[in-house]
This record gives sequence, structure tokens and C-alpha cells, in this order.
Amino acid sequence: MWESWRPSHALLAIPVVLIIVITVVDIFVPEDVHLGPLLVIAPAITASFAGPLLTGVIGLLAVAAQAYIGLQLGVLSSRNWVVQIAALAGLSALIVFFCVVRERRRRELAQVRSVAEAAQHVLLWPLPDRIGPLRIACLYLAAEDEAQIGGDLYATTRIEGGTRVLIGDVRGKGLAAIGEAALLLGAFREAAHQHSGLPALAAALEQSVSRYQADFEPEEEAGERFATALLLEIPDQGQISGMTSCGHPAPLLLSPGHAVTVPSLHPAPPLGVGGMGPTGHVLDVFTFEEGDTLLLYTDGVIEARDRGGDFYPFAERAARWAESSPEALLRHLRGDLLAHAGGHLGDDAAFVAIHRNPVSHPGGPHGDLPP
Repeated sequence: MWESWRPSHALLAIPVVLIIVITVVDIFVPEDVHLGPLLVIAPAITASFAGPLLTGVIGLLAVAAQAYIGLQLGVLSSRNWVVQIAALAGLSALIVFFCVVRERRRRELAQVRSVAEAAQHVLLWPLPDRIGPLRIACLYLAAEDEAQIGGDLYATTRIEGGTRVLIGDVRGKGLAAIGEAALLLGAFREAAHQHSGLPALAAALEQSVSRYQADFEPEEEAGERFATALLLEIPDQGQISGMTSCGHPAPLLLSPGHAVTVPSLHPAPPLGVGGMGPTGHVLDVFTFEEGDTLLLYTDGVIEARDRGGDFYPFAERAARWAESSPEALLRHLRGDLLAHAGGHLGDDAAFVAIHRNPVSHPGGPHGDLPP
């Protein structure tokens, strides 16, 4: 308790000293000089660091000091002095009222943040630091003020002999996109274990999104709800990984030596647009070697602009930290992206960094992906 009060006690000395100084000076200056009205500064300063109670106490001290000045000068009962005391009391009460309003809004904001944090943990389960031979880090930057989640999403799940990863972006941002993001995440976590190949998994997600739209999409938004998604499958053994894109940008592949490549990608339309079957989705393969880092992202990253309207040079900046750990890489990118965008993003942005640790290869140099 003492630890939480000590800073306020230290700052409280400022308005108290002001009241004492103004009172003493006002008593000894010539009669035609009146410094008493300056006492309102004390409760005004207190409101900047204290709550309504302390502000009210300082306001009462200021009113008492004004009365004491009038008593010492023999003008306490004069009309002018009574008006000054009443004005000081009224202004102090007004300051206390604004303190009450501020504290109420602060509590409401704290509740909103608490709910957003709880929703984030329910919707976006924290990714494990390590899964199989992979080391993983993730980062979410919400565009909505005071929000922690929106329409961007990511998830990982273990399958036999490997790991599947999803990163996606639901159209829109903020609370309006959370329901669709939750639907897509739930569908992925269930379907990822039921389909042997990524094209079939993408088709299953397409069906889930289409059913949701048929049941819940407002008529005025028909055809405007969709989600981009990138599915990856990374085997535990071998260097050949696969990915299937539903309108989502290709990841960056960071190799030691600050080398950055973009794996070849043949994207299908976003989920909820094409209604494509498994044959409409392409499995693209690429080499993901030991020591490489795969950097997944949403379009809020590459579409961030600076004051001059220039897009964020994502690949160029990521190359600077190609040899960093996943956690350090995302920490650098977060600071650099926000600096480029002036501290505020126009759209939600998400990153997932996946680093492949060295492992033994008893089955040969390459692993096979399901068709």
C-alpha cells in the first residue's frame, strides 16, 4: 500500500507548497495586489496526477487559504472576498467533477482492454515457442485504437510427421471481423487433422466460410465478405515444405547471410469468393533448410505507408535481421514498421516467424509431402 502511495505523496508537495507560498506572499504584498485567485492552480495541478479525493482535499485547502488571507487582511466579510471564495470553491468542485469523469472513463477503458485481452487469448491461442524442429514467434498489431485483436489470424497444429501453419486476413478490421476470424480458426484446427493434403484442407476451409456466409452474411454485404489464407506444411524430416495460398501473399524466406527470397506461389481466390474444390488449389513446394527463417505476414504490413505515401519496404528491412532469432526479428520489425507508419497502422498487421533448427535425418535428405 505504501509503495503505491509514495509517488502521489511526493507530487502532492507541489500544490501544498504553492498554497503556502501564495498565501504568505498575498498577506505581505501591498493591499492593491491580490494573489489569492492563483490558488486555483493547486487543485488544477493535483488533478493531473491524483484522483478526485486528493484533488478535493487540495481544493478545500485552497479555499481555506483564501479565507485565511481574507481574515488576516480584515476583508473576509466583504462582498468581493466572499465572491472570490465562492468562485474558488466552484472551480475546485468543477475540477473534482472532471476527475470523477476521467476516472470513470479510465475504468471503462481498463475493462475494454481486459475483455480484448481475454478475447485474444480465446481466439488467437498463443503459438508455442517450439514445435517439432521449429522455433516460432508471433506478433499482432491491431489498427483499432485500444484493441488487441481484429481480422488477422494465425494458428499452428501438429500432424503426423510435421506441422501445419495457417495465417490469414479477414476483410475488415476490429470487432466486426472477429467472428469470421474465429470461424476460420476453428475450421482449421478441426480440418487440419482430417485431410492429407493442403489443397483438400483449403477446400474444406472454403466450404466452412461459404456456409457461414450463407447463414449470417447480411444481404447488403453479399459478396463482400472474404478471407485470404496461407496454409503451410513443414515436415519434421527433410527440406521440402509445401504451401497453398487462397489470395494471401507469399512468405519471405530468410537465409543466413542476409539473403531473402520469395517462394514461387500460385494463389487461388480468397476464401468465400471462388467456391473452388481441391483441384482448384495448387500445392507449391519450396526448400526450407536448417538455419532458415520463414516469415509469414498479412497485407497490413506491406500496405503500411509513411507520411509521403510510400509503402513499407518489407523485404529490404527484413533482410537486415535475417540472422536474428524469431523473437528478435519480430521485435526489430515491430519498431521499424511503427516508425515508418508514424506510430499508427491503417490496417491490422500480423507476423509469424518460423526458424528451422538442425535435426537428424535418418530417413534421407528430403521428406515427402502428402499429395
